[in-house]
Amino acid sequence: MTDLKTYIRDIPDFPKKGIIFKDITTLLKEGPAFKEAVDRIVSEYKNKKVDAVLSVESRGFLFGAAVAYNLGVGVVPVRKKGKLPHKTCSATYQLEYGTDTLEMHEDAFKKGAKVLIVDDLLATGGTTAAVIELVKKLGGEVIGIAFVIELVPLKGREKLKGYPILSLIKDEYC
Repeated sequence: MTDLKTYIRDIPDFPKKGIIFKDITTLLKEGPAFKEAVDRIVSEYKNKKVDAVLSVESRGFLFGAAVAYNLGVGVVPVRKKGKLPHKTCSATYQLEYGTDTLEMHEDAFKKGAKVLIVDDLLATGGTTAAVIELVKKLGGEVIGIAFVIELVPLKGREKLKGYPILSLIKDEYC
């Protein structure tokens, strides 16, 4: 098994001073490493009767689409407010300074659907908690949440208690 962390590049002071950005483009450009990341997520959920994969804007789309394809299910984009063309439901969540809103189409999946959430990064957990709220609004069931990277010191996992979480890389440095 490959140490996927070796394919993640740290960019200090991006997008602002004091932040260490976790650049996944270095993982994406390496076909075998990208394939292994997707395969690890797929292997965790292939026997769990997933009906839909929700992927979160924007880097989460890259992994979510690949996972959905391999599971043979549809992929549902979760986007920032105003980016989806049809009727949506929304969830607003707290940021460090202010709030943001995520949206999903009202017909994204059928009531009772078993949903897997896929994103590239777990930091504070606010984004994923908002996605869980959207799933509940539409009557779906979150059966798992998968991340490529988890920034452990930010304790995002605590906001997601009660849900099975898969993190391919647990990073103690952020």
